[in-house]
Amino acid sequence: MYLKEGRSLLLKVKKPSIPFILNTNPVLKPNKDSQTEQNQTQLDESQVLNTLKQEPNISSALHYFKYIANSNSFKHTLQTYRCMIHKLALKSKIDGIQYLLQQMKLEGISCSEELFVIVIDSYRQMGLGEQALKMFYRIKEFGCKPTVKIYNYVLDALLSENRFSMIYPIYGNMKRDGLEPNLHTYNILLKALCKNNKIDGACKLLNEMASAGYSPDAVSYTTIISSMCKLGKVDEARELAMRFKSYVSVYNALISGFCGEHKLKEAFGLLYQMLPEGVDPDVRTYSILINSLSTEGNVELSLAVLANMFLRGCSPNIYTVSSLIKGYFVAGRVHEALDFWKQMAREGFEANVVVYNTIIHGLCLNGKVGEAVSVSCQMEENGCPPNVTSYSSLISGFAKSGDLVGASEIWNRMITNGCHPNVVAYTSMVDVLCRHCMFDQVHSLIKGMASENCPPNIVTFNTLIKGLCSSKRVDWAIKVLDQMVDYGCVPNIVTYNELLDGLFKVNRLEEAFGLVREIEEKGIEWNIATYNTILSGFCHAGMLEEALQLIGNMLVRGIKPDSITYNIIIFTHCKRGKVKNAEQLLERISAGGDWHPDIISYTSLLWGFCNWIGLEEAMIHLNKMTSEGIYPNIATWNVLVQCLFNSLGHLGPVHILDDILGHG
Repeated sequence: MYLKEGRSLLLKVKKPSIPFILNTNPVLKPNKDSQTEQNQTQLDESQVLNTLKQEPNISSALHYFKYIANSNSFKHTLQTYRCMIHKLALKSKIDGIQYLLQQMKLEGISCSEELFVIVIDSYRQMGLGEQALKMFYRIKEFGCKPTVKIYNYVLDALLSENRFSMIYPIYGNMKRDGLEPNLHTYNILLKALCKNNKIDGACKLLNEMASAGYSPDAVSYTTIISSMCKLGKVDEARELAMRFKSYVSVYNALISGFCGEHKLKEAFGLLYQMLPEGVDPDVRTYSILINSLSTEGNVELSLAVLANMFLRGCSPNIYTVSSLIKGYFVAGRVHEALDFWKQMAREGFEANVVVYNTIIHGLCLNGKVGEAVSVSCQMEENGCPPNVTSYSSLISGFAKSGDLVGASEIWNRMITNGCHPNVVAYTSMVDVLCRHCMFDQVHSLIKGMASENCPPNIVTFNTLIKGLCSSKRVDWAIKVLDQMVDYGCVPNIVTYNELLDGLFKVNRLEEAFGLVREIEEKGIEWNIATYNTILSGFCHAGMLEEALQLIGNMLVRGIKPDSITYNIIIFTHCKRGKVKNAEQLLERISAGGDWHPDIISYTSLLWGFCNWIGLEEAMIHLNKMTSEGIYPNIATWNVLVQCLFNSLGHLGPVHILDDILGHG
């Protein structure tokens, strides 16, 4: 197997050549005949502007701009320079813009506010905030004075690159220049504070705005409310939002916050609250709710929201449709998902990369990776090339099925098509390589990630540690735990859960308990998987009393046991011969309504009865299990067949199977 390296096809950034140089040499005085010809071909400003605006090809526009200047048929004005610089900015031709500015300076044409804003914004779009700032410092060279609007664009350029340390000094310069901030300035500062998680500072800035005579608008409030929700302060955000004028964008931020915390009741409560306040839900409001419901596979309620959306006269967009398709896939209703998309396509919705990626991810989620690959090929045929998300979903799909060849082929296709892998694609390759115990290749891949400016994250390392522990290479996994720090990754509870599971499985109990103490000392909060992992370790070691104490500790800490927890305890009781205790536990918990026994619970119980009590009792529980709609799987039948062979050795295999099927 050969994986193409991501860096092998990285495009080198070549500095653009100077697109043209205008002739600045004195023109020789023409003779009388040529003077007459020139007068006949003189152009006016409107002609030049129309030609430049209508020319779609940037090279042709540049050639024309250069030609008329050097032919002496037209002397460029501020408006023609502005038009040409605007066209260059749309194509991110920074070098061309710089040379035109120099040309303006040579010809003594002062740069206007509007033109300088175009220049600064072009730097922002290119992600060159620092260069935008340097250009701003040269503003007076071009005969232009700083204005509030220009300052705002500089601040916005710095904000887009999270250069928070530069923003407030520039704001200070603005004040020193005698320029008063406007509403746009304040909103930029609010975004900077909120991006830096300084919510208290943002709230204080609201007061400063009011003192300056500016009422916060929808952007101001939405910025603060969104940031509070992202920090998990949804209830506080709602309380704050109730104090000021309602905007649909603020409601959308709150609804999104509650949906993110799976509090759908509160989210719908806000939807019903909007209407009496005269705020009409928009397509984003409904799409957020539909997406949240779809993530949980609740297709019926998603469709009900869609129907309500139509009743309110609000049409869905392509993102609404994508969310509904996702809902069908999450619910495992693959054919309905594809049929729904075909129906939407007939109604005029055109597939974009979001829709295609939703379908690819959904098919992979349901184990239909081959069909997902076909969809990715269809994308290319329809002029919508797959992006890194498309390829990552495909690689992940192959990885989950353990198909190394399939994952490698998609990886190589991605690199060949000039698409650079992201951390998700890398982590999926780590996963599939681990499943094939190719840990040396994993080590090389992770090492290459750093050099490709795509450093591994905590999920990458947790995937590697899980793979090593599953292969009983626990010592290597512990070394990886130490190496994580070199990449700036801090182990989380998932990391420790994988290591604990690995240590318990190789019976290194003392080290496992030492790791438990380390987790406690670091103040890392346990989750249900932590408790279940330790419970499983206790049970395999025959430490039933300790296991029961741990469950008591779970309840005290407010962690609710799940089906895995109960199944571990039932299995352990049965393993130790305390089958009646397991039976009583199963009945008691089931009667409480918190949990219902599943096939694993009953198979453990049947194993206990077969091995410690007898076949007759086992058959009673087999009938009880089937009467509850839980039917035996291969593991259940193996337990019963083994028991029958042990107790009814005089019967042949055919009679035994007939007996089992008779009870089935």
